[in-house]
Amino acid sequence: MTSEVNRWTAARIAGAVASGEVSAVEVAEAHLARIDAVDEKVHAFLHVDAEGALRAARSVDARRAAGEALGPLAGVPLALKDVFATRDMPTTCGSRMLEGWIPPYDATLTRRLKDAGVVTLGKTNMDEFAMGSSTENSAFGPTGNPWDLTRIPGGSGGGSAAALASFQAALAIGTDTGGSIRQPAALTGTVGVKPTYGAVSRYGLVAYSSSLDQGGPCARTVLDAALLHEAIAGHDPMDATSIDAPVPPVVEAARATDIAGVRVGVVRELGGEGYQPGVMRRFGEAVEALRALGAEVTEVSCPSFDSALAAYYLIATSEASSNLARFDAMRYGLRRGDDGERPAEEVMAATRRAGFGPEVKRRIMLGTYALSSGYYDAYYGSAQKVRTLISRDFDAAFARVDVLVSPTSPTTAFPLGERVDDPVAMYLADLCTIPSNMAGNAVMSLPCGLAPEDDLPVGLQIIAPPLADDRLYRVGAVLERALTEQWGRPLLERASPL
Repeated sequence: MTSEVNRWTAARIAGAVASGEVSAVEVAEAHLARIDAVDEKVHAFLHVDAEGALRAARSVDARRAAGEALGPLAGVPLALKDVFATRDMPTTCGSRMLEGWIPPYDATLTRRLKDAGVVTLGKTNMDEFAMGSSTENSAFGPTGNPWDLTRIPGGSGGGSAAALASFQAALAIGTDTGGSIRQPAALTGTVGVKPTYGAVSRYGLVAYSSSLDQGGPCARTVLDAALLHEAIAGHDPMDATSIDAPVPPVVEAARATDIAGVRVGVVRELGGEGYQPGVMRRFGEAVEALRALGAEVTEVSCPSFDSALAAYYLIATSEASSNLARFDAMRYGLRRGDDGERPAEEVMAATRRAGFGPEVKRRIMLGTYALSSGYYDAYYGSAQKVRTLISRDFDAAFARVDVLVSPTSPTTAFPLGERVDDPVAMYLADLCTIPSNMAGNAVMSLPCGLAPEDDLPVGLQIIAPPLADDRLYRVGAVLERALTEQWGRPLLERASPL
């Protein structure tokens, strides 16, 4: 049982705990043992809270023994990206700036996980302050891809995706500012969803770019992602950007068996030259599978997407420059150079030099420049105009189709260290994912096979209009089932064992 439960889906674990087939403590112990066995190689976790996980699991078992009805995810082990406030664990954002900091409160998402009976195993590694596409920018060392430990797991949420792909957790939470849930999902053969912007509370999420950041579910199946989505979504008065609207019926949609008549648009601008041939081959096969399942497939053009990457890196860095100003060595976090005599400005400068890594410093400087007097309209203002054009392109596309599809990433996982000295090459990893963050759409990445060149996972991206998150789950679930039948077994079972 111990060796098998790690490979169970979250839905199966929850059902087994509710029926008494297995206890929540046994499930937690199995996953903690797996972490002990493999995470020294993978480095998915920054902090493991074994005592807290077992305490939460015992609470679930006690509730069941008392005859209480358990929620659909009670007893399921989860890995939490280290960017959400947790009053019982450190929240570091992968940065020396917050090393060892324990918040005095829980994020709304953290609290909702606890209320659902989810067993949080610990906090996962990430690019510092979510700034990166490879999880190599973490101040605490990189994470390896469980398919090949010499390659990246994607970023910024590579730790959460790697924890899933190495069977250390059944569920995980990520955040997505420009693809940080979806790109790691694509590169590790897992499922990742960026809900509609504002659908999941950002209260207690340490901000990178406030108009783009969105927490969301990471899982190994579409149904598991839907169950987690439903648990964390919903209006929160503590978050001014939270949408006061019903959560779409995502779990019902994830149990769909038919997509006949669904109109699917293939985005012309997200593919072709510059994309890895194996990625395009597997993507093309998945599109044909959608057609065979009864979907009406057509090509759609979104011309402004060609400018999305440049506009994104102006908007995101500008907002980062503003948001990270709070790390001033005066209120919390790291403090360097304070001998009792130096002025506050010098202490602040010394702290930021020591606390922020190179990529964070680069983005702060870019954003500060873009917001500076005389350049605001030329850079930040122009980028916001491009953002409007992107939204209009999406509106025009969704007038013709129900969902859009594209590759999630232009390539499979590249080797660790290959792009660390070339920021532009690193930024290009987000080419396909960024437009959806600019417009606030709901988006999912799910596996669509292995690239023939390197036998590594390829992801397919499904995009839906805002507040139509259920469309992702309907199309994703039906395609997932068809591809799994085609492969003969789930894709992750073909990963090299650790």
